[in-house]
Amino acid sequence: MAHLPPREGTVVRRRIWGTAAVLALVTGLVPVTSAQAAAPHRPGPLPLERLFDNRAVSDDARPAAADFDGSGGSLSARDLTAAGWTPGRTLGIEGARLTWPRTAPGRPDNVRADGQPVRARGRGDALAFLVAGTGGEASGTGTVRYRDGSRGTYRLTAPDWRSGPLATKSVALPHINTPGGQLAEKAQLYVVTVPLVHGREVASVDLPRDPGAADLHVFALSVRAATKGWTGTWSASTAGYTAVGPWSDRSVRLVVHTSTGGPRVRIRLDNTFAAGPVRIGSATVAVQEAGAGARGTPRPLSFRGAPGTELPAGAQAYSDPLDFDVPADANLLVSFHLPGPVAAAPVHSQAIQRSYVSGPGDHTADGSPAAYTSTITSWPLLTGVDVGGGPGSVVLLGDSITDGVKSTRDANRRWPNVLATRLLNQSAVPAYGVLNQGISANRVVADRYPGDGVSTDTGGVSALHRLDRDVLAQTSARTVVVFEGINDVRWGASADQVIAGLREVADRARARGLRTVAATIAPCEGESLCTAAANRQREAVNAYLRGGDDFDAVLDFDAVLRDPAHPARMLPAYDSGDHLHPGDTGLAALAESVDLRLLVP
Repeated sequence: MAHLPPREGTVVRRRIWGTAAVLALVTGLVPVTSAQAAAPHRPGPLPLERLFDNRAVSDDARPAAADFDGSGGSLSARDLTAAGWTPGRTLGIEGARLTWPRTAPGRPDNVRADGQPVRARGRGDALAFLVAGTGGEASGTGTVRYRDGSRGTYRLTAPDWRSGPLATKSVALPHINTPGGQLAEKAQLYVVTVPLVHGREVASVDLPRDPGAADLHVFALSVRAATKGWTGTWSASTAGYTAVGPWSDRSVRLVVHTSTGGPRVRIRLDNTFAAGPVRIGSATVAVQEAGAGARGTPRPLSFRGAPGTELPAGAQAYSDPLDFDVPADANLLVSFHLPGPVAAAPVHSQAIQRSYVSGPGDHTADGSPAAYTSTITSWPLLTGVDVGGGPGSVVLLGDSITDGVKSTRDANRRWPNVLATRLLNQSAVPAYGVLNQGISANRVVADRYPGDGVSTDTGGVSALHRLDRDVLAQTSARTVVVFEGINDVRWGASADQVIAGLREVADRARARGLRTVAATIAPCEGESLCTAAANRQREAVNAYLRGGDDFDAVLDFDAVLRDPAHPARMLPAYDSGDHLHPGDTGLAALAESVDLRLLVP
């Protein structure tokens, strides 16, 4: 095997963990004998629905038939239906499949956690819980029991259904039902994931004990299956929920650039932050010839055997596997028909790429570009493209520099693109897929987009609030590279706040078995918000990254980009002109500085 030389500007640091130590730290893993596992008088695990002891959903005409919070408050059945959360509906959220309770309004539809053993089966990287707290945020420790007799603990926190953060909610409903009338107040439900021991089959789950003053309600749980046989080749983070079109009976044709290739393909569509469902009539994939024109006839995609699908509010859908030769380092056309009116959609705003919208009709199967008469520069709804096989993916969690702002449009010169090309052109390490989860204006510890409602702000929720969705749930993620913080210090955050956030990112990613790599914050003197005070905070964060051991490795992007004669400023040859964003040359320098060996778990 060839060896790659260390790259200039890269600080190398490795941590060696014993397997037993990692498992004990992450899950509280305890081996038990069969006799220990079968404690006297412990009831056997039951399906969750057989444990339901609380009524959360009421018919709007009979609000007193449910009492979710002990004070007569409940969720509106009409609001749930309007969001697409109908009884028995399977919801794809953050890579997990969870079934909304099948019960009718006014009937038991959730369980208040108090140590109940629940039947659960499967292997995966996480347990997913559909939850909410009442009486405040509810938190407790539960137990996972594995088929081999071992067990591990987990910590589950359910935000309050009325006061919890909108940035992490799965769905927000516009009303709360009470016996005295309906309130125009939001009610939130959350999907929360907790790590599992890799490779071990889950046998059952003990819910947390009663947390006390607050109640922790569980509506559904499942094992999030590992994404075996797939590698992520392209992705984009949902940065906000904006007005679009409006589109009705239109086809959207998005241009996306692959990192690695494979013999099969599937796409992922996400209705993140939405209040209502969106219908996909049909979808296709093709290799781009030029503009909206396809090389050959676009191939139809299906969704659980159907030509289209409906995405409930906050949910996602994967297409079925399609035999299709996806080339590496190439542009694909992903097209989908929107048969109904769509006035707002979840978007990635800074695509740095032209895509296309057709005139009336389903033109997803058109190889010709003729019907695609208008252009857009965002990616609505589409968040991922996966290919069959491959070694897994490296996820790049970042802000506008990772997003590619100020790079040449339609040229794929973002530093993640250059890194992907480097991986393809060597054999010393696996040719990982590269998933760009950069969002322009994003911060580590503060939300730009509030997480709910139609907004012109597409800076996304914070890295901490999007970590589960944009990193931990990404297809076959092996390593995360975190390159954020400049927007925090430019807008007044302290170094201590940024450091605490980065440390949490590292801890949560490592708990899921990911290798963690951080990049130092680049210089930006000369940009209006990059004051001397902001620079002091930036330097303090960088000193922590260079000298600490919270991450498995550190890339010194500050050293790569800075002007040696003026270290607070970017080298003029790398500067796009705004003193904050590197241009094509600077972005290439970042990618070329990465020692590829640091990406290997």
